[in-house]
Amino acid sequence: MIAYYGRLALLSLKKNVLLTGLMIAAIGLGIGAAMTTITVNYLMSADPIPSKSERLFAVQVDNWSPNEAYDEPNLPPDQVTWLEATQLTEAKMAYRQAGMGTSYGVIEPKGQDQKPYLASVRITYADFFPMFEPPFLYGSGWSAQADEARELVIVLSKEANNEIFGGANSVGETVTFSGNVFRVVGVLDEWEPKPKFFDLATGAFNDMEDVYMPYTLKQALELDTSGNNNCWKPIAEETFQAFLNSECVNSQFWVEFEDPDDKYAYLDFLHNYVAEQKQLGRFPREQNNRLHNVMEWLEYQEVVADDAQMMMYMALMFLIVCLLNTIALLLAKFTGRFGEIALRRAVGASRRTLMLHYSVEAAIVGVLGGLVGLILAWLGLQGISALYGDSTEGLTSLDGTMIAVGFALAIVSSILAALYPTWRACSIAPAGQLKTQ
Repeated sequence: MIAYYGRLALLSLKKNVLLTGLMIAAIGLGIGAAMTTITVNYLMSADPIPSKSERLFAVQVDNWSPNEAYDEPNLPPDQVTWLEATQLTEAKMAYRQAGMGTSYGVIEPKGQDQKPYLASVRITYADFFPMFEPPFLYGSGWSAQADEARELVIVLSKEANNEIFGGANSVGETVTFSGNVFRVVGVLDEWEPKPKFFDLATGAFNDMEDVYMPYTLKQALELDTSGNNNCWKPIAEETFQAFLNSECVNSQFWVEFEDPDDKYAYLDFLHNYVAEQKQLGRFPREQNNRLHNVMEWLEYQEVVADDAQMMMYMALMFLIVCLLNTIALLLAKFTGRFGEIALRRAVGASRRTLMLHYSVEAAIVGVLGGLVGLILAWLGLQGISALYGDSTEGLTSLDGTMIAVGFALAIVSSILAALYPTWRACSIAPAGQLKTQ
């Protein structure tokens, strides 16, 4: 029966190609605008590590000024000091823990034709790799013993390995970084989590670093700090160690629990840690320790910006306007078919039968409009990618879920748009209409 109604609907749509085209265009424009913004918001807010997002927690402790909060209302810093990054990691009170930060330095390739270049660095602990599960092309991360011994070991990104070693297995080879010779222990495969949830300080959608090395080398090699560095009081001395011991926040700290409920015991540990630091003259504010799992952290940091959400709402409003135009076009179409509808009613067709028939016709318009809309959405996403460049990589592609959502939205919208025109057409009195024919 549905197939029969489908054939009738196609014949009906072919009778007035212009009107059909206008309806498809109206639906397509609305779906295109809506799906462009919905896709960006969907990808921005997607769970970047669904296998363990409920067990990974960002840690906040409030070491800020006693006179004002880091941010209102009474929010602690979103990063920690070097002291907290090292001391909380070394306390080993969670299943896994890793302080981390960013730096930079010059890599000197061995090839005579290769020029030195400035590389970005993520300094972290051995637990970083099992915690965040980056894929390895060769080798693995370093050990906890390498952290403690401050070994000169390094993990390369795939891009850095291609640049330095032409993509070959470089595990066991050496790399000269800022005058120090490092041993390569691993090479990552392609890894670009979007958003970059474990370090939102400098941008949720920034590129990953070129190389990774032990956080303990920051002190040993006096590595420069990159990224956000915020201080609420002057540093006591103009020495590197004084900077490390200062209240400047420039590192991130994450923990992993075997059970999400372990966070309560860890919060107790944080309260005790801060109480001890208060006795040393630090942490002048009231206790304000916080733990956020991955999705809570993304929401807390407002990774999906208000203006992006506003654009999505405006696009949905535009879709509603397009649907209102579709309703008007369907009314015009069905008004011209009152005689046909009256005749079918007169020979026994029920309102339900006619409603189903015209709903199938509207659904076909929705499918065609959805196809046009997805093409327009793809073009819109390509335009966003061209406008904003690499910062939108991974955020401007239509996956299977979004394609299904686009078609579903188009079909449901077109059927809803057809409800009133169909009801109006099926409500006519057959006898009165036939007399006028």
